[in-house]
Amino acid sequence: MKINLDTSVVKTREQRLGTIIGWKTGKTSELSRDSAYTCAGCKGNGGKRLCEAIGPFTQGSSCSERMVECQAGEVRDAILIQHSPIGCGTSQIACNSIYRNGLANRKLPVENMKVINTNIKETDMVFGALKKLEQSIRDAWDRHHPKAIFIATSCATGIIGEDVDSVAGKLQEEFKIPIIPLYCEGFRSKHWSTGFDAAQHGILRQIVRKNPGKKQEDLVNVISLWGSDVFSPMLAELGLRVNYVMDLAKVSDLEQLSEAAATTSFCHTLSSYLAAGLEEKFGVPEVKAPQPYGIAGTDAWIRELARVTHREEKAEVYIEKEHKRIAPRLEQLRKLLKGKKGYAATGSAYSHGLIAVLKELGIQVDGSLVFHHDPIYDNNGPGKDSLKFLVDNYGDVNNFSVSNRQQYQFCILLKNIKPDFILIRHAGLASLASRMGIPAAPLGNEHHAVGYQGILNLGETILGILAHKKFHEDLAAHIKLPYTKWWLSQKDPYVLDTTKRKKSVL
Repeated sequence: MKINLDTSVVKTREQRLGTIIGWKTGKTSELSRDSAYTCAGCKGNGGKRLCEAIGPFTQGSSCSERMVECQAGEVRDAILIQHSPIGCGTSQIACNSIYRNGLANRKLPVENMKVINTNIKETDMVFGALKKLEQSIRDAWDRHHPKAIFIATSCATGIIGEDVDSVAGKLQEEFKIPIIPLYCEGFRSKHWSTGFDAAQHGILRQIVRKNPGKKQEDLVNVISLWGSDVFSPMLAELGLRVNYVMDLAKVSDLEQLSEAAATTSFCHTLSSYLAAGLEEKFGVPEVKAPQPYGIAGTDAWIRELARVTHREEKAEVYIEKEHKRIAPRLEQLRKLLKGKKGYAATGSAYSHGLIAVLKELGIQVDGSLVFHHDPIYDNNGPGKDSLKFLVDNYGDVNNFSVSNRQQYQFCILLKNIKPDFILIRHAGLASLASRMGIPAAPLGNEHHAVGYQGILNLGETILGILAHKKFHEDLAAHIKLPYTKWWLSQKDPYVLDTTKRKKSVL
């Protein structure tokens, strides 16, 4: 894939990767197989694409602008301007809480996010709002003197065609700092993960040092969110330092992305675009390896990172040491969790990693829900196929589903599988599981299950939530779910899928 930094607009995941947000429940091996070719009847887009299940309505989701807010808005010495109606700013409350907790976890000074909303109104939709945008940029400079200013577009600005680039270009020349348009209108893409790419595209275009000096041979870019610092001690075993990006980074951390020895991440979904861009445009190799989850994945990840950075001997010493260290407690956890059934409901590649850890713990995994599926990743390679790696190393998951955070479908999936607990990243779905008598572990710290220690971490967490199972069962006994008897009697959560009906009409 060629990344075009001459334009400020990033291609959506549908265009680049063939992303889908609906796939009827089946085996992981079937989804992996069907991701490997373009099926008849789908429009070719230069990538690999699956036919997706399409429902008649959407009950709940997120949007690309929200992802830009939690990425660009959490660069510590920068400012994010949301060029949008004030309603788009309501998520600042949740993002700020996450930001403060993330800073505390990393032992960084705790502060609030710095986000300005231009408050587009009805009259602005008629006459334009570029004057508001310019004033907001000037206010950001006068109040904070940031090292960079990001501008997140919105559905409103996309509808009226605001020329954000012209204002950004003019004031960038005046203030001598990067002022970066990020085109992330909610309707631009059907899945919010395109927002990650929009933020990363802006970083590649306008912040990363174009002509880096001497390479820092011991520096590794780790693309992450706001999780605790688990990568520093792991990489220190190989004599490497971590450059965390984008969340909680400073602009100087982003500038030196092009000077690193390699780029890696905890999740291929999050890192795909930035890692590919750094390799293609700046010669920083991406670690094309399985994600660091479970023993097999972490072994392969450590070895590939060591190969890229020329530290193979240190890697083998570290792997052997960690295997011995975790073995006693891992054996205990396997005995304690024997016979338990788990379920993962998270983003795509992250779920693949969590399932691997569950299976390392000896937990039965009969099902999983992912919010979207990327048949391929940017800068694709066999080592990055996280779904195939899961199937090849840990076997099939029989009831694997793709559903874009649709609670009405999630309800039927859980009813069919009846797991003892679920792992979840987006806590809004956790409450539904609780009302069905199923305890949930909302993984707010996305690094919790990473690496060798992550296997033990997740095992301890599962023991903790299972201790409260009686509470959830009591909750379920006294709560009525907000669905009709007809819907609760269904076995197929995709019974409303319109794809089959469209085909039959044709």
